[in-house]
Amino acid sequence: MAITNGYCTLAEVKSALRISDSADDTLLENAIEGASRRIDGYCGRFFYSQSATISLFAKDIYSLLLQDDLVSITTLKTDNDGDGSFETTWTLNTDYMLQPTNVALQSRPYNRILAVGGKTFPIMIQPQLPGVQVNGVWGWSAVPDDVREACVLLAMRGFARYNAALGVVGFADMAIQVRSIDPDVRDMLSPFVQYGIA
Repeated sequence: MAITNGYCTLAEVKSALRISDSADDTLLENAIEGASRRIDGYCGRFFYSQSATISLFAKDIYSLLLQDDLVSITTLKTDNDGDGSFETTWTLNTDYMLQPTNVALQSRPYNRILAVGGKTFPIMIQPQLPGVQVNGVWGWSAVPDDVREACVLLAMRGFARYNAALGVVGFADMAIQVRSIDPDVRDMLSPFVQYGIA
């Protein structure tokens, strides 16, 4: 089995667990995928790249706040007459700019599109029709280091859970209950938690 959109590698988890054989590779890969999707759910975003075309509703004629992370735009089109057809193609740095402008320094995605050059985003009279269509790459271009490390820790925990019946690990005369979330993982992921945009 191959890991799909995992935030760490099998080799990283095996190294952390000091495992040198391949007997449990499938279980470890499952733990990595499970940890990666748990991180997605906890943070409210994903940290891999995915190409998609998304239709958006503009609430402001000059600025379009993005709920999803944006890596790059292939095409941006608007529906200026409200007929459901996106007929006007915009040009980067002539008609629109991506913000923040310092994403290269921070290794973060874009979260806003700003209309420039006299252009404005259409606000639809019919609220069920989106006015903007963006075809591009969504998510993150690279997994942040803290997210990768959190994934390693969560995958290790998930793998260890196979030996912890009912969430309890036993050692001779002692039993320890497995906690619901590791405080270190929570601290690593807290800067990446995205809250809904109203």
